[in-house]
Amino acid sequence: MDDDDEIRDLVREQLVRAGFEVETAGDVRQATLALSASAIDIVILDLTLPDGDGIDLCQQLRTGQTHPAIIIVSARDAAADRILGLETGADDYLVKPFEPRELIARVRGLLRRVQGSQDDSREVGARFARFGPWRLDLVKRRLVAPDDSVVVLPSGDYEVLLRFVRAPHSVLQRDDLAPERKMTVWLDRSLDSRIYRIRRRLAREPGGEDLILSVRNQGYCLASDVEFL
Repeated sequence: MDDDDEIRDLVREQLVRAGFEVETAGDVRQATLALSASAIDIVILDLTLPDGDGIDLCQQLRTGQTHPAIIIVSARDAAADRILGLETGADDYLVKPFEPRELIARVRGLLRRVQGSQDDSREVGARFARFGPWRLDLVKRRLVAPDDSVVVLPSGDYEVLLRFVRAPHSVLQRDDLAPERKMTVWLDRSLDSRIYRIRRRLAREPGGEDLILSVRNQGYCLASDVEFL
């Protein structure tokens, strides 16, 4: 959704070429009609619209009956704007101008997460996610070894590990593992360091050495079944 015809047409063309079905809208009214007419998985939302504010629409989508995933695409690049968008309920925030391939990568990653969370109802009400010799405590956000000893995880490490256990045997790209932040060289290295720390922790138990695999030029994969308990 964008009030700029050229940007809207460009995004639509790129997404259609990538195999997505696309509905376009130039304002809030058109978007509301499109959302009520068909099931929409992901909304790509500009913040500046001729008949309303994108933040207000984002809030409405989060409190309404339908709950599509939301990617904000905006020229507003201040940290306060990004934080506001994510706190309002957006799943991702991309600053204009952007590379169309980056938007497609984010759409694919977000769609995988959305569909995965919808398809796997096993997690609902579960206390632990068991993989390999480990259990991930979903309430206290820590690792539990077979002898019930505990490994405390930094918040960022827990979030990355949670994304792995929610998509076992799937190759996760960097945008899948850190969707809330645009990747830079520094964040790229930070994510690699985080995964290295997680691997070291998992390797403390026999059978935990090769749980997270590197897939060349693609990303990382949790090579284990996951059972929610």
